[in-house]
Amino acid sequence: MEKVLKITQLKSTIDRPEKQKRTIEALGLRRLHHSVEKKDTPQIRGMIEVVRHLIKVEVK
Repeated sequence: MEKVLKITQLKSTIDRPEKQKRTIEALGLRRLHHSVEKKDTPQIRGMIEVVRHLIKVEVK
């Protein structure tokens, strides 16, 4: 069974580098306290690592 990650945006992307803004957008996060569920893949883990200071990740 595949693990699912619940990713929640906790901090704003205002005054953040463009790479971080684009990563948040690529994860499907649109606003503060918005959550998405993604499959646990190496690609998603890499994106999480780039913006780990802006999000909260839970394993479902």
